[in-house]
Amino acid sequence: MSAKRMNREEFFTKLAPLDQGQLRKALWTLYWRGSAAVRQRIESELDPAEQARRKQAAAEPPDPGLVLDEVREFAELARAGAYIAGDRRVPPKERTRWRVTFRRLAGDAQLALRTEDPGPAEESLALIIDLACEMKDSQYFRSEDPVEAARFAVSDAAALLWESVRDRHGFDAFARRAAPQLPRWESRYGWTRGWGQVHEKETSLASVLARMLAAPDAWITFSAHYLAALDQVTRADAAMAASPRIYGSWGYGDMGYPRRERTSNLAEWHGLLLDRLAGSEAEDHLDRLVSHPSLGGPERTYLQARLARQRGDRDAARKLIQDCLRELPGHEDFASFATEIGANPPHPSTGSGRA
Repeated sequence: MSAKRMNREEFFTKLAPLDQGQLRKALWTLYWRGSAAVRQRIESELDPAEQARRKQAAAEPPDPGLVLDEVREFAELARAGAYIAGDRRVPPKERTRWRVTFRRLAGDAQLALRTEDPGPAEESLALIIDLACEMKDSQYFRSEDPVEAARFAVSDAAALLWESVRDRHGFDAFARRAAPQLPRWESRYGWTRGWGQVHEKETSLASVLARMLAAPDAWITFSAHYLAALDQVTRADAAMAASPRIYGSWGYGDMGYPRRERTSNLAEWHGLLLDRLAGSEAEDHLDRLVSHPSLGGPERTYLQARLARQRGDRDAARKLIQDCLRELPGHEDFASFATEIGANPPHPSTGSGRA
């Protein structure tokens, strides 16, 4: 191999003595022995019409139905452990290339939203987001931080999906779909396991929704759908707790742990609802929210304290925030709120049960 490539003038000078037959032989050797990319480039030069067709095909969004089939298969294999175990359905080379496949499918799902029938693309992107949320805590792939490795920002994808649904199907359809997805997808500290480029891009889904809910009526409509979604979560929790296979898998004798985690993840969103709905015609939504059985732990108690303070019941607010501090004495938001309303720190010997 030549250590230095010829420039254009030197190359044409070398070609000048060759006749047509020699040029064809040289081109054939390059085509036959070259890489797939080289062969494709030569074929494009030999057939300009085919080159134009390929460019047009590349510019068109992928088929949404085909993308959905691929995403479903990928998610099924990942959840079955096929990418981390010796499963014959996934070749060894593909197990190490999972992040390439993930990025391609995520990109195809987003591009397919531009088609005339975006329904399958919306389902595909929702499945991809579901999988990314699970990847934070589930070892589907051999990676210390799979979401960072896949270079997939959940909040960006959710914003794109929700905006597409709203613009294509209307606000009510968007609220019906997004409200159940919010408790499933929201993560208080992001979806990556550490710090990196993806982590820096992540924002909360609460802030995504805040940008989309401009009018007061939008907050009221969405909060109604959100409460209905929490009712569904309560039913799912009850079914899970009753299952002999799942009962006790959370490390507690009931569903206390997932309720606490869910409430913590949704703390910012609940604070936004409190600010937007207090004093509105839908203030009763807040009464349902602060006592909802799908929520629990000190974050729910903190929400109750904030609502009591807004309604002028500072004594109740002081008692509630003291309960919060008994359980999480180092919580900065709890301590700041207690100082704001003049609540004395709880006695260190007193305790509080789990909600």
